[in-house]
Amino acid sequence: MGSATHHTSRTGAGLAVALGAALSFGMSGAWARGLIDAGWTPGAAVTARIWVAALVLLVPAVLALRGRWGLLRRNAGMIVAYGLLAVTATQLCYFQAVAVMDVGIALLIEYTAPVAVVLWLWLRRGEQPTRRSILGAVVAFLGLVLMLDVLTGARVDVGGIFWALAAMVGAATYFVLSAREDTGLPPIVLAAAGLLLGGVGLTLAGIVGVLPMAWSFADVGYRFGTLPWFVPVLAIGVLATALAYVLGIASTRMLGSRLASFIALAEVVAALLFGWLLLGQLPAPVQLVGGVLVLAGVVIVKLGEPAAAAELVEPLPESAR
Repeated sequence: MGSATHHTSRTGAGLAVALGAALSFGMSGAWARGLIDAGWTPGAAVTARIWVAALVLLVPAVLALRGRWGLLRRNAGMIVAYGLLAVTATQLCYFQAVAVMDVGIALLIEYTAPVAVVLWLWLRRGEQPTRRSILGAVVAFLGLVLMLDVLTGARVDVGGIFWALAAMVGAATYFVLSAREDTGLPPIVLAAAGLLLGGVGLTLAGIVGVLPMAWSFADVGYRFGTLPWFVPVLAIGVLATALAYVLGIASTRMLGSRLASFIALAEVVAALLFGWLLLGQLPAPVQLVGGVLVLAGVVIVKLGEPAAAAELVEPLPESAR
């Protein structure tokens, strides 16, 4: 009984942390939109976001390592994959996609990452999804279609689709790598190392001209008034990135990559909320219906994964807590 109670408690805590991560990630778009409207390119905004987060997490990550530098050497391959695929490639490919196609279509393709995670676990580990999981995926997907309003003549670009699919692979990689508990790396260390590599990667992409870079030091306007440029930069770096990645990695280790990736769909709901709070962008009724479907899909996936209990009950190694 005690073990079952512990497992239930861990799952509940994981759900709360995952929703916190989705809320943190979801505010990034609204803060960034203000910067972009003020003259920043998307590439400059996301590079500043990642560098701020990496620097904020650097000292806490060093303290969390407690001198165990061997952990970085043993997990060098994973850290590089996380930094270059889960961080750099995801951001870079997404902005390449939105440069040639509608944002809604690009987001919709990237947010099929949970389906890719389920497929990967099925093919790699033989963890066949249940009927409820499949139903939940379909319901969540339909909800995203409604929320992103992509049924009203959005323009589709073949090249953009491939960029968005690449971003989807990067997002799926984020969930799969974040779920690994056998590394001994504390979540904050993996987040800091990945973001540091991501910042370097995006900076190099800007230097060689792959990612356009331009910024402005003018005040940034939001629904409630104007702010100095560094306020949204710090908000997007500290709250929407540093905090978000740490919570995201911790929750994925507690819940497993499959469930955590579906709960992350709540990020779209959070993005709509912050779009209204910061930019005054009210969602249409059909988008609200879509939000309900997204949440319903997450619940269905949760109810349909009794076979995934092993992902939920394996305790964290002492070194990873």
